[in-house]
Amino acid sequence: MAASNMEQIVSLCKRRGFIFPGSEIYGGLQGTFDYGPLGVELKNNLKRLWWRHNVYERDDMEGIETALLTNRYVLRYSGHEKGFSDPLIDNRTTKKRYRFDHLLKAQTPEVLTLLAEAFNLPADTDGESLADALLQEPEKAETALKAAKVIDSADGKPGDWTQPRSFNLMFKTQVGPVADEESFAYLRPETAQGMFVNFKNVLDSTNRKLPFGIAQMGKSFRNEITPRNFIFRVRELEQMEIEYFVFPGDDEAVHESWIQDHMDWWVNEVGLSRENLKLFEHIKLSHYSKRTVDILYNFPTLGFDELEGIANRTDWDLGSHSRAQDTLPLSANTAEKAMKNEHSVEKLTYFDDKTKKHIVPFVIEPAAGVDRGVLAALCEAYDEETLENGEVRVVLRLKPALAPIKVAVLPLKKNEPDIVATAKRIKNTLMAEGNMRSVYDDSAGIGKLYRRQDEVGTPFCITVDFDTLGRSNTGDNTNEGTVTVRDRDTMQQERVKIDDLLPYLQARLK
Repeated sequence: MAASNMEQIVSLCKRRGFIFPGSEIYGGLQGTFDYGPLGVELKNNLKRLWWRHNVYERDDMEGIETALLTNRYVLRYSGHEKGFSDPLIDNRTTKKRYRFDHLLKAQTPEVLTLLAEAFNLPADTDGESLADALLQEPEKAETALKAAKVIDSADGKPGDWTQPRSFNLMFKTQVGPVADEESFAYLRPETAQGMFVNFKNVLDSTNRKLPFGIAQMGKSFRNEITPRNFIFRVRELEQMEIEYFVFPGDDEAVHESWIQDHMDWWVNEVGLSRENLKLFEHIKLSHYSKRTVDILYNFPTLGFDELEGIANRTDWDLGSHSRAQDTLPLSANTAEKAMKNEHSVEKLTYFDDKTKKHIVPFVIEPAAGVDRGVLAALCEAYDEETLENGEVRVVLRLKPALAPIKVAVLPLKKNEPDIVATAKRIKNTLMAEGNMRSVYDDSAGIGKLYRRQDEVGTPFCITVDFDTLGRSNTGDNTNEGTVTVRDRDTMQQERVKIDDLLPYLQARLK
């Protein structure tokens, strides 16, 4: 049986060392988490799979790593200073703070209809559009919220609501010893802008031709109003992003190909089932977007929510970060809405050899959250299986490439020196020659050790016993030099020669 609620995943992660609350011994820090010994392995494996698929297996991609601290002008001209915000509201009675659009989504249709009528909107107006309308007239919104008796989930009663207001999500920090208005920077809210401002650097240093992409993985920071749902919405997150530059006119077909490619990647490489994935087409688009499609995953408790967004950003970003924009062949939206750039020293253009003209490429952006990917992989893999003896076995059926530990080597008897020495030698050989994360464990009986490895997703357990040493109780020494290899998913066991272990496992851990 798969996980039915998020609490099962949270409990497993804490119990087995996948993920811990940040700063826990001091009461924690909301919206931050630490990855434990198994969690960091799982996370690194996911990133390794993503990098291999998107960079190593393509011939049109370059990697990059950009600074976390970002010049304020980068985020001014990208639109983040003005538009990277969420709607905020407080209940004076409960002292609870909510993201306004999330609060509205939790209301009954009757309450939403009353609010829509108060603002002369259609009764079926969606929560996000309704929130936008109320934000335009905050004083009127405060009155309407009370009249409609909008409920606070904290106590189930109508709230005494403040006026809704916008809250910028970027973390601002001081740079240098003098605190003034000219000496601050932002912690980047996304990895994307570092790739855009380095477009010319990458283009000039690699001599790439369109189409080509820049890939980056790294931390981003968002001062979320209400971090929630474990690692799904956090203040410090990690992203896997691509900015793929194309000729204007080729963007729509390329966009569609990235959507299909990454849907297949989540299924074939990460192991998510297609039944738990679906595409969501945005109707209301960001200021830069021509089209945005989200890949949604069906998380327990949460339901379908965003795993990855794939946007057609047109020429907005390269155009916004360029100087002398009025001399560039920009799309109508960018030419009309982009802020006049008075600080950039570059034109971020591409010289087209065929037309002998400079163009501003369009960009397709697949952007996925590493933390959400880890959470989806854990939710998909979690299984509770009732055995014939009535015992419930918790097992993580992770794809072998994702599993934090590939092989556990277990001695049948921990106080038998020859068994222990053989087991440790096998473990060290697999680690050194097979490049596979292996562990040695003798801290419990063999049955308990099997269950422990099942619960953390280890695909194979190797048991060294007396038969391995040629000391069988029956006197039959035909199994000398062999070990028992147990499969996590089937629990079937097979005798394998020690000399054959490495190729045997390598063939099964792909």
